[in-house]
Amino acid sequence: MPSPTEMMSPTADLTALGKRARTAARALLRASHAQRVAALHTLADLLEQQHETILAANAEDLARGEAAGLPANLLDRMLLNPERLQAIAADTRIVAELPDPLDEQYDFAVLPSGLTRYRQRTPLGVVGMIYEARPNVTVDAAALCIKSGNAVVLRGGSDIRASCVAITTVIARALATAGLPTDAVQSITDPDRDLVRQMLRLDQSIDLIIPRGGASLHQFCRQNATIPVITGGIGVCHTYVDPTADLERAVPIIYNARVQRPSVCNSLDTLLVQRAIAAQFLPMVAQALGAAGVEFRADETARVLLQAHPDAAQWRITPAGAEDYDTEFLALILAIRVVDDLEQALAHIAQHGTGHSEAILTNDQAAAARFIAEVDASAVFVNTSTRFNDGGQFGLGAEIAVSTQKLQARGPMGLRELTSYKWVATGDWLVRS
Repeated sequence: MPSPTEMMSPTADLTALGKRARTAARALLRASHAQRVAALHTLADLLEQQHETILAANAEDLARGEAAGLPANLLDRMLLNPERLQAIAADTRIVAELPDPLDEQYDFAVLPSGLTRYRQRTPLGVVGMIYEARPNVTVDAAALCIKSGNAVVLRGGSDIRASCVAITTVIARALATAGLPTDAVQSITDPDRDLVRQMLRLDQSIDLIIPRGGASLHQFCRQNATIPVITGGIGVCHTYVDPTADLERAVPIIYNARVQRPSVCNSLDTLLVQRAIAAQFLPMVAQALGAAGVEFRADETARVLLQAHPDAAQWRITPAGAEDYDTEFLALILAIRVVDDLEQALAHIAQHGTGHSEAILTNDQAAAARFIAEVDASAVFVNTSTRFNDGGQFGLGAEIAVSTQKLQARGPMGLRELTSYKWVATGDWLVRS
């Protein structure tokens, strides 16, 4: 049987890979929940036992990336270290212990005809993952798909090729140890980009494509796929501070949202501050975030207020260009705009948001309720950092993606979002009259 980490080149080989994934998906339907749980616990153990091999492979990827001049935020996404690998193993164990997503029957009814019907959760089948610069996705996708009874075909970017090979080798061992088909998780490691186009057209084998990467990757998948595509993960995220907010407590939330991990999609890009509190609040923000090296791209009102402060020389303040409000910075950069009221803040978000993560800081329950009702985003936060838009933080164990679409799944996609349902109908030798 071909190795799950083999390099695929000809179209015939990719077609064969898809057929093996389909066969493995059917085998997973016969597997017990206990087998799937055992596979994930073994995977977590192996990630820790093989950490030196995995981290060495990741170091190769990082060295190539640095030599190629990749930006710091991309290198950060590529990085695995002992702490991150330990966290990945811990998340895998959490996923293992979550309830079986397939053990759900609901919407029962006995109809006047005598027919009994209900819905039964069922796996999607075969999931195709196309991703860049995120070796952790290899584990997250595999763990969530195994737990939910799906096979998965992985296509990591050439920037993390060595990491993907090392990790999928460990995954194959875990599957075999649990008596599950190793073809349930397969990885396309050939860097030929045309294989992505071919993968997007394997509609006889793959049921859903999930891209994780930049806007160009999402657009390419939408334009070239003959398979349904779930897109998301592009976040131009906002936080609006209204005049009733506790300003002292608001600063750490904004700091967390922008500074804790600036290279991720749920980090803060634009701060909207109500005019009445701007003179008091903006210097508080600048003092806290400026010390962390954040550059402020401020509208004229905000810029004048900040530059009038005695500490302004210590801060990096530049005029905000029109494009700044439509930019996912993925770096220590924060756009700032002073707005007249909640109405103007909502209008700004409607124009510039990407449907990912939006937050309001307020003690006005009516303002919070209106923000929740009117903001169109996969997750809306009240007095909370946007950094919480994450499968693990939402109690899903892990996520395979954050969807900003409205069909099939929205927000962090965990186990339930990797299932569909089938109608089941039973009768006492019933015929329709």
